[in-house]
Amino acid sequence: MLFPTSLVGSYPQPDWLIDRERLGGRFPPRVRARELWRVSPAYLAEAQRDATLLAIWAQEQAGLDIVTDGEMCRESYSNRFATALDGVDIDNPGTALDRSGHPNPVPRVTGPIRRKHPVETGDVAFLRANSGKTIKITVPGPFTMAQQAQNDYYASTEELALGYAEAVNEEVKDLFAAGADIVQLDEPYLQARPEEARKYGVAAINRALAGISGTTAVHLCFGYAAIIHDRPSGYSFLPELAAADCDQVSIETAQSGLDCSVLAALSGKTVILGVLSLGDHTVESADDVAARVRRALPYVPAERLVLAPDCGMKYLPRDVAFGKLTAMTEAAARLRAELG
Repeated sequence: MLFPTSLVGSYPQPDWLIDRERLGGRFPPRVRARELWRVSPAYLAEAQRDATLLAIWAQEQAGLDIVTDGEMCRESYSNRFATALDGVDIDNPGTALDRSGHPNPVPRVTGPIRRKHPVETGDVAFLRANSGKTIKITVPGPFTMAQQAQNDYYASTEELALGYAEAVNEEVKDLFAAGADIVQLDEPYLQARPEEARKYGVAAINRALAGISGTTAVHLCFGYAAIIHDRPSGYSFLPELAAADCDQVSIETAQSGLDCSVLAALSGKTVILGVLSLGDHTVESADDVAARVRRALPYVPAERLVLAPDCGMKYLPRDVAFGKLTAMTEAAARLRAELG
């Protein structure tokens, strides 16, 4: 199928599950933020599964070809996995600068990073049991987790990133074994810290994906549009991912108006093309979305494009998110008729 459609990862969580006002008033938490949940711990897991069913239903009703769990069980894209590892003192957090330059509480690394147990395999199994579609799950990438930690153990941040990569590698293998069709590493800090990324970003990703035979993706972005409002016109780190051992690269083009000629450097990769702007609550028309796709076609063959929002939809109202996804699937149908 040409132009399959997908989420990047997250879908808006219901207001009865999480305090969306508190969530939207802060940067994504790096340490645990249990105060965000509206449901008591005794019933939280059940409520998260119910919300996951709603997220699956919304994606399928909107016509998506690839569905995720919507990340309903997470406070942020990264903290659930990053705080589940050995070598991290979560009771005594450290501090690191976020991508806007502000200090943020982060995991404090006090020993060798080790994965204690699978973290997201239950999410994959639940998603697989409740959808017959192609399914994708996301994991925070090793480079980004290393940037979002206080390193009190390793000799360098590079060594820390490679330590995280070993834990991610074990998780990715288990996610495929649990039934995932696609596993995506979320690596927004490749864009936020390009100088460091050029030193060891691809090496960390390749260590995380070593020996993996399933379809893998790497997502990098400019940050959630609800929090980071300004978008540069180009990526500070993108062509370098041609050397990464992933099958797909997920990027933004809608809000930034990205010059899509840079995508020619990713020859051989499938591009998950961000064609929905998350910077406002306006639902695009299918014509507008199709026009964004056409901007990429001179540089990426149609058969190597997947259509998606710019980034995770976590901060949007649910009705807006659903409307945007519907516009995207309508645009994909038109493009298939036009080009197929």
